[in-house]
Amino acid sequence: MSNTGNFLGFTGKQLRINLNRKDVQIEPVSPELTRKFLGGAGYGAKVLYDELKPGIDPLSPENILVFATGPLSMSQFPGGGSMMACFKSPLTNIWAESRTGGDSAPDLKKAGFDHIIIEGRASEPVMIFINNQNIEIRNASHLLGMTVSEKSKAIREELGDKRISILCIGPAGEKLSRIAAIMSDDRAAGRCGGGAVMGSKNLIAIAIKGTGKVDVADPVKLKEVLRRALVDLRANPFYDGFKNFGTIGDMPGNDDGGDWPSKNWESNSWGKGPELFDYYQKNNFIKGYGCYHGCTIGCARWVQVADSEFKTPAHGGAEYESMSCFTAFVMNTDVDAAVNGTYLCNEYGIDTISAGAVIAFAMECAEKGLFTKDQLNGLDLHWGNGAILPVMVKMISLRQGIGDILAEGVRIAAQKIGQGSEEFAIHVKGLEGPAHDPRSGKALGVAYATGNRGMCHIHPLEGMAWDRGKVDWGLQKFGIPDPNEVERWDETGKGRAVKLLQDGVALSDIIGTCKFFAYAGMTPDHWAEMMQALTGWDIDGKELMQTGERVLNLQRMFNVREGITPKDDRLPKRVLTIPAFGKYCTEPDCVIHDFDALMAEYYEARGWDPITGAPKSEKLRELGLV
Repeated sequence: MSNTGNFLGFTGKQLRINLNRKDVQIEPVSPELTRKFLGGAGYGAKVLYDELKPGIDPLSPENILVFATGPLSMSQFPGGGSMMACFKSPLTNIWAESRTGGDSAPDLKKAGFDHIIIEGRASEPVMIFINNQNIEIRNASHLLGMTVSEKSKAIREELGDKRISILCIGPAGEKLSRIAAIMSDDRAAGRCGGGAVMGSKNLIAIAIKGTGKVDVADPVKLKEVLRRALVDLRANPFYDGFKNFGTIGDMPGNDDGGDWPSKNWESNSWGKGPELFDYYQKNNFIKGYGCYHGCTIGCARWVQVADSEFKTPAHGGAEYESMSCFTAFVMNTDVDAAVNGTYLCNEYGIDTISAGAVIAFAMECAEKGLFTKDQLNGLDLHWGNGAILPVMVKMISLRQGIGDILAEGVRIAAQKIGQGSEEFAIHVKGLEGPAHDPRSGKALGVAYATGNRGMCHIHPLEGMAWDRGKVDWGLQKFGIPDPNEVERWDETGKGRAVKLLQDGVALSDIIGTCKFFAYAGMTPDHWAEMMQALTGWDIDGKELMQTGERVLNLQRMFNVREGITPKDDRLPKRVLTIPAFGKYCTEPDCVIHDFDALMAEYYEARGWDPITGAPKSEKLRELGLV
């Protein structure tokens, strides 16, 4: 596959597909913009900021959906099975990025494209088939109503290739649930409602087949760089931890450490983590595997429920977030019910975190008597009722009964229900909180409040992994304090630290790699070495850190243009309250005491105006954004 001029390491091309006209254009990608924003959430932010009109309805044809690879979104790179979907969120009405693992990104690059830009809305349900340089828009009416696995099987049979990568929506996306996911088999671009955006465009699936390769500047050097990186990965304790236990292995430790939101965030611990994890290991776990061809960590879990009322076929699932949201969030001790409920989330194409959050919210509404008898229609929403979880997943996905309100997400659902329910609708900027609690480490509180896509633990980072977990991601040389010298419940200095942490840990979202490889020892210096050999650029970790800062500021500019101000950079009151029960209910130091001081410190470090929340003009000039 030849690219444009000396634009090595990239294909130098992107697809622009207008569904209104069923028009496909192959466009060159600017080398200058690529050097400045790289790819992934960086390139996606540039496209949306330049091309999307402010104030548009995210579910209208005017929204733009960008699928962006990064320079390292190739199977030979650590974590290279990463595709980023970027769009304006129907859940939050602001910037959205959502990553999925799998082979779609490497296959897109092998097909000859770095990115896909989707515009408009098809007049009928359609599927896009990218077969190297041959692009088809096919009728997909026959796929409507199928689950994700049924769709994927039908598409592969129709196209006659079991290895084709597929990005698709389930019934939840077809029904425009605002918490619908974009699925890649059992992997998900789960957060922010990207599945609803696809559904609003009548885009049911994208199938990708690529057989080419990307030109490399220095193949010999790249091989040696990757060899050394693998040595460093295997020496890191996170490598074996992820490989042996997956993400769900964090459940016992997080419960003990106060990092396990329980009963709709009434507490940060429950005490049930060890026994639930032990049950899962003995009864549900089958094996670990990699979510894309070439993954060396293999943190994904192959699981099942062999024999119970929640019998569930073997599938990829049981991630920490999913299982926590279907246990601790709702006080459910039936692990089989949680495995089944999260499996159905994948089948119906719905975000497991938001699904668990809205069910927990509904349980609290029921406890407080906020639903009418007609609304409940016989549903038993008491805390701990695992049997109701699969029922609620289906109702939310299909917008049936009370599920129609919950499919809107907790913010809109609370607005509709009223009666004080806004007080326990746990979100920031409309995005439901995940299964990590800032009462375990206060850096996470700053990250939650300021994250560009809302209350997110992973875009750009889990702040508590630094001050509680003592992970530094190789960022000390760039100014991050040694986490071993930081007390997790201290506050001074954490606003400044989170700014640097975000700049550095956001890089995975920009260069197209799985963030778990950063936990397992891949640093900005590792990434820079790989990019030097791949592209021939003279690039180092310092430049990458500035790229991270540039991208996060551009995303902030997008949000400010959509109406975000400092008043939106806040945490829910419950998250700032001493836990009602559990290990930390008598520990007042676990809560943030001077949130305003943390925000002031963060704004100063960011170079943002404390009144408007926008990056100051001197910061924009420094980053080349004006």
